[in-house]
Amino acid sequence: MNKPPDYYALLGLVRSATQQEIRQAYLESAKRLHPDKNKLAGETEIFLDIQKAYETLYNPKNRKKYDSTLPPEERPDLPIEYNIHYSRPNLIRSDDPQRVYVLLEISPRKNAAEIPAPPLNICLVLDRSTSMKGEKMDVLKNAAIKVMQSLRPQDIFSVVSFSDRAEVVIPATSPYNNKQLEARIQMLLPSGATEIFQGLQAGFNEIKRNSDQNHIDHIILMTDGHTYGDEDKCVQLAEKAAKQGIGLSAMGISMEWNDIFLDTLAKRTGGSSRYIARTEDIENFLVEKFDTLSHTLADDVTLSFKEIPGVELAYAFRTQPETGPLPIENLIHLGPVLQYSTLSVLLEYKVDASLTKKDEIILMQGSLKLSIAAMPTAIQPLNIEFSREIKEEAGSEAPSIIIIRAL
Repeated sequence: MNKPPDYYALLGLVRSATQQEIRQAYLESAKRLHPDKNKLAGETEIFLDIQKAYETLYNPKNRKKYDSTLPPEERPDLPIEYNIHYSRPNLIRSDDPQRVYVLLEISPRKNAAEIPAPPLNICLVLDRSTSMKGEKMDVLKNAAIKVMQSLRPQDIFSVVSFSDRAEVVIPATSPYNNKQLEARIQMLLPSGATEIFQGLQAGFNEIKRNSDQNHIDHIILMTDGHTYGDEDKCVQLAEKAAKQGIGLSAMGISMEWNDIFLDTLAKRTGGSSRYIARTEDIENFLVEKFDTLSHTLADDVTLSFKEIPGVELAYAFRTQPETGPLPIENLIHLGPVLQYSTLSVLLEYKVDASLTKKDEIILMQGSLKLSIAAMPTAIQPLNIEFSREIKEEAGSEAPSIIIIRAL
């Protein structure tokens, strides 16, 4: 006799999910698996199971009856595992606030290599303003062509150029006629001022033409200057992209780009920003980024949690695979897990003195959620908790070398 499907796992939910979370998970799964959009074998049956799961769980009476038939909840079997490292073995009873650092490592399991790397849906958004003339523009065009030549048949590729207006150089396509498309890139000529929003909006539209849960959707922005007057619109677009599962990475060329602004854009989606000091390094950085995207296991890992009175998350920083600060929010896009690399995030917590009267303190209770394009159904979240004991004296145990290196 076949084991009945776990409706919570099908929708990527924990059993404590609210009605709103159930509805949202169903809408996301239905959009991804609807037969009008997905023709893959077996996915129609999964879609019907998704519908049945929603009909059961969204109705309180049916949900209660279904819950009574479930075995004890088990940790979901996922292709990743995580480890937690602390900067100190315990906190001490004190009249002063204390800080503790937590290093969260999320790694692929050994069987993760069996999961195929998903196809890419990439858009290069290239600055062609007047300041890019000369060697920078030539190297940038050659780098874009190098990436296009590396694409697989299943990948989708587009190129947008921008100055004070945007132009779609290569509409989203599988680049079957490379020579013709290469010529379009080589014809780019620098002119005009820098308005990044124009380019990002056009790039977002190209990604959306083929966006689905089976692809890694990603925008790569390359610029050498400051944008003028449209920063807020750019950030809003990055937030919109994050909600729709579209990543954004930024590369700043030479010395004039706005690093804080590009950091802000990228971290909204779990992407990264890079500083390219030498023009000749443009190609290496772009090819490296493409290689990273091509070996993605989980393209978006998010950490969600509720605030705990007296505990402040003061700082968050991704130490690998691509370093960069992360936003201090209740839902943090941590970034990707690669097939061959660990995702590491360093978190700094500030603990109010009033909490040290207890025997133990909870620093964070939340859940990790993964998006894996190669897996058709939603991934059930992993519950996760950070905690430390409270003692009269500091422990004699030295911090692990892993967290010392991270700090």
